[in-house]
Amino acid sequence: MEIKTNEEFINIINSDYALIDFFATWCGPCKMLGPIIENIASSRDNIKIAKVDVDKHEDIARKYGVMSIPTLILFKNGQVIDTKVGFLAEPLLNEWINNNR
Repeated sequence: MEIKTNEEFINIINSDYALIDFFATWCGPCKMLGPIIENIASSRDNIKIAKVDVDKHEDIARKYGVMSIPTLILFKNGQVIDTKVGFLAEPLLNEWINNNR
């Protein structure tokens, strides 16, 4: 799910557990990460997963210090738990999510 509004972003990160993928349409590693994120989203129901296009939502990206993409940020009840920058293979991404539960 791609975030369309700031309100939508706030609602998602304020859920129990959320993963936000900060990306850009022109970013090669972001394109490689996309299917992995979709796979994880379809296999997990205990985490909300959404994407934020940094070109459309510069304010959100700036607020969370996104300087490189892709950047993945895990949230719990609106608070940042952990951040990963760059491409992650699916096993490593799943391990990272599991280790931050």
